[in-house]
Formats: sequence, structure tokens, C-alpha cells
Amino acid sequence: MPEFWSNVGSIFWYTLTIIIFVSYLMVLFNIVIDVFRDRELNGGVRAVWVIALIFFPVITALIYLIVRGRGMGQRAAVQAERNKAAADEYIRSVAGSPADEIARAKALLDAGTISNEEYSRLKAKALA
Repeated sequence: MPEFWSNVGSIFWYTLTIIIFVSYLMVLFNIVIDVFRDRELNGGVRAVWVIALIFFPVITALIYLIVRGRGMGQRAAVQAERNKAAADEYIRSVAGSPADEIARAKALLDAGTISNEEYSRLKAKALA
């Protein structure tokens, strides 16, 4: 029975260690992403942050989060808005308007490809 409890304790500590390590990696990756996302930083400052993260990762991460942590959320929100706007613009460009759908259906009707009933169904579908 004592072996069981020592194994449970080991599993608990290994699990806790893995969770902390993965959290640490996520913080480092988010800091690197934020360094390159910030358009106000010049190349030299970016290089200093990255080199400091490589040689003194824990201290640099803590300093970065204290000094620039508030801006990280703001920059992430701005980037999310840009991505959403780009996706919306792409969807609008691909989807077309109801007038475009009706014009295509009219061209198919004029070419004799579809019948009047099919044209009215496509027109009703585009206007719905």
C-alpha cells in the first residue's frame, strides 16, 4: 500500500510540473508574439527583448509583463479587430450581393439554360 501513495504523489508532482512548464512556454510565446506585433518598437529594441528572453527567460518575462503587460491586451484586441475586418471583407467580396445573383440568373434565363420557373426560384432565393 505505501507504494501506491508514493506513486500518486509522484504523478501529482509530475502533472504539476508539466502544467507549470506549459504555462511558462505559453507566456514566452505570447511575449515573443507581442514583441513582433508592436509596431512602435524598432528592430533594435525587439532584438534586445528576444536576446534577453533567450539568456534570462524568467527575469525578462517578469519584467516584460510588469512593464508592457497592459499594452499586450490592447495590441491583441487591435489585432483581433483587424483580423475580423479582413475576414468580413473577404466574405463580402466572395459572397456577392442579391443583385449579382439575380443578374447571373437573368443571364442564364436569357441564354436558355434555365426556365422561367427556375429563374423565379433563384430570384426569390436571392431576395430572401
